[in-house]
Amino acid sequence: MTELLGHASGLLVPGHHVLPPLAIALVVGVLLPRALARSQWAHRAPRLAATVWILLGLSFIASVSLTALQLLLPTAGSHHLSRFTEACVVSGGAQCGPLLPSGPAGVDTRVWAALSAAAAVPSTFVVAFVRELLSARRQRVRHADLLRLVGSRRPELGATVLEHDTPAVYCLPGRAPQVVVSSGALQVLTGRQVTAVLEHERAHIAGRHHLLVAAAGTFAAMFRRLPLARLAHTEVALLLEMAADDRALRRCSRDALATALYAVASGQAPDTAFAAGGPSAVLRMRRILTPHAACSPTLRTVCVALTAAAALTPLVLACCSVPGITD
Repeated sequence: MTELLGHASGLLVPGHHVLPPLAIALVVGVLLPRALARSQWAHRAPRLAATVWILLGLSFIASVSLTALQLLLPTAGSHHLSRFTEACVVSGGAQCGPLLPSGPAGVDTRVWAALSAAAAVPSTFVVAFVRELLSARRQRVRHADLLRLVGSRRPELGATVLEHDTPAVYCLPGRAPQVVVSSGALQVLTGRQVTAVLEHERAHIAGRHHLLVAAAGTFAAMFRRLPLARLAHTEVALLLEMAADDRALRRCSRDALATALYAVASGQAPDTAFAAGGPSAVLRMRRILTPHAACSPTLRTVCVALTAAAALTPLVLACCSVPGITD
């Protein structure tokens, strides 16, 4: 009877290993995003800040997966996934069975349920991310087909000109990227300003920013009420616009870029495109025209180290403490 009660308690009471991944998920999902959104350095180093947001999202997914595994498969001892993985890889799968509880036959329904729950969140994210990319690509292909009918290619600009009175400049990223400029924009912009906005759009294409925006959007759709999801969705888009501004400033003046953004701020663009104007134009113009010190190398190093630690900790915990694999 005592043995039966002890066995039942082992099934129902989570082990102490559930606390570290759960704590990481709470810190990464709730506390760090608010601090990062209020930080002053993010706008000085937008590419670094966007990378931090993406790494926080990956860290949250890994922590949630490990938390689910620990909750559904509690244990009183520590076990080593690293030894299990090494044996499987070296032997091509032949030596995995002996490291499982009582061999392959000892993997009961509870073990498979725990492993399935742990894989559910990352697999769902990957599927949703791929679907988002495919959907956006279909929209861009349809828009590109329309541009071939109503637009005209201008080799000297390296862009497609669309006959429209409203000043607008945007790009369609992807496998066949192109920059689109309205005829209204060419009428109101000077040569230097046109160069500035074209460089801004080419920066989006070169940086493959649409992938990061899609990842942040997919994460926000999966975890709508999570502070990390809500803030990352808006912050990543803004930071990538700032990163494109910084790259454009390598080949144009601050005045040219700021005045060009002002001229095309009201321009419309497809949902899957990056527009030079848009709602963030005012904030970006202020940033461009206001001198600011570059982010110090020390601060960059600290930010990268802390973010990498947050992202890798769940993996370290998984390798050192995953239940269901005997020593």
